Amino acid sequence: MRAVRPDIALMEQNGITGVALPRLGDPSVIPLWFGEGDMVTPEFIRESAKQALDDGETFYVNTRGLIELRTAIRDYTKHLYGTSIDVERVSVPGSSMLGVTIAAQMALSKGDDALVVSPHWPNIETTYAVTGANVITVRQRETPNGWQLTADEIIAACTPKTRSIFVNSPCNPTGWVMPREDQEKLLAHCREHDILLIADEVYHRHYYEAEAAPSFVEISEEDDPVVIVNGFSKAWAMTGWRVGWVIAPKSHGTHWAIMSECFNTGSTVFAQHACITALEQGEDVVKSLKEQYRQGRELLISKLGNHPGIDLCAPEGAFYAFPRLRGIDSSRRFAEELLAEEDVGVAPGYTFGADNDEYIRVCFALGLDRLSEGLDRIVRFVERNHNWKSL
Repeated sequence: MRAVRPDIALMEQNGITGVALPRLGDPSVIPLWFGEGDMVTPEFIRESAKQALDDGETFYVNTRGLIELRTAIRDYTKHLYGTSIDVERVSVPGSSMLGVTIAAQMALSKGDDALVVSPHWPNIETTYAVTGANVITVRQRETPNGWQLTADEIIAACTPKTRSIFVNSPCNPTGWVMPREDQEKLLAHCREHDILLIADEVYHRHYYEAEAAPSFVEISEEDDPVVIVNGFSKAWAMTGWRVGWVIAPKSHGTHWAIMSECFNTGSTVFAQHACITALEQGEDVVKSLKEQYRQGRELLISKLGNHPGIDLCAPEGAFYAFPRLRGIDSSRRFAEELLAEEDVGVAPGYTFGADNDEYIRVCFALGLDRLSEGLDRIVRFVERNHNWKSL
């Protein structure tokens, strides 16, 4: 393709949207493919955005975000983790994904190596690849105690050219959560070797053993080489708002202002006002959603966890499961046929990195009645179409 870099021209759409787009918005489909539930953003948050519009909040603001929002994020972090951070470490450039993109662009050049903990959300690999870096993955392991990966295994996968490591904990799609001792060991390695650690913690409130998952914000100093990415989409049911935040080295503040200016000229201003309201008044929403997702997790485990044709590691966090379906040889074909025959949308495993073509990702954030029906249809489809009994 003329006027497009060859490596960009060769890129393909990720498998989730590839399966979903033909029937996106079809009310007959039970959508377990994307990372969202079916609850509308709470009214008090929506009203805050409306009020901001009525108040004329439609002009440019600081590209790093409203100081009131950055302060609210600092205060939220202190309340949740007991850790005081300088507000100058906080930026609100736009969506959480934009935060990952800017961090990758700041760290990587053509020919560098970038390491991704896998299975991983496919857009992460694309984001790293766009920088010109070589993308290397290190895969979590399935064990009787769930998905596992140690800091030592991540460090062993680094090369002399590794300039950035991406870790998503709690993990999309597996639900793996990195323990504190591994976080400490990995951060120490990144300090020693000047590697930018990008820690995606957008599912931090969806951890089923504590109020929040272990966070790098609890152990990082103000100029450590770590960018902690978070956002409003998951915990407050605000996926369509596209507002996230980063906690980055204090000395990088000017760089975040410059890069935000290039990519997005800052996050939508009236949405930022709604985000302040979410942080200051939305704790009951966070807890209510987490309890729903806990019940969805239990429902999923009860329906898929004991089937002889399905290998399921119970997720520790996030709101996904990543089961292996014995006897399938193409997760894309499985997802397309399931959609055609049973009107259930799931994400094909191949799109989450190498060695995942026997897997699918199932989001259990949907309301329990629809989730239950969707899971029953998956089991029915497996029973009818796949040769797991012969394995």
